[in-house]
Amino acid sequence: MNSLISLGKYFFAIPFVIFGIMHFVGADQMAGMAPGGVIMVYISGLCLILAAVSIIIGKYDKLASVLLAVLLILFLIPHFQNLSTNEAELFNILKNVSLAGGALLYASIAKDNSYIN
Repeated sequence: MNSLISLGKYFFAIPFVIFGIMHFVGADQMAGMAPGGVIMVYISGLCLILAAVSIIIGKYDKLASVLLAVLLILFLIPHFQNLSTNEAELFNILKNVSLAGGALLYASIAKDNSYIN
């Protein structure tokens, strides 16, 4: 059972690598939602990938997961702004809230206390 549970961090982290790649591939389409435009889309994509790598390798994973939760909460702003014109944004809002909760839950069990105890 422990081997199954240990797969959880990979199941949690791998989608963030894909989300990060999607930020690089679809930066032009996402630029309208991001303050700062395309450059902020690239920066947030890089942050998603770096957080996933940190969680996978277990180095600075507590810090990375807390910062990932903050990033996901910040991602709520454009989704709330678009909610009045697009009901489907509710799914993005719920996705980001649940992923931020998962990131904070992972932070509570992360082993690397280098920056956050």
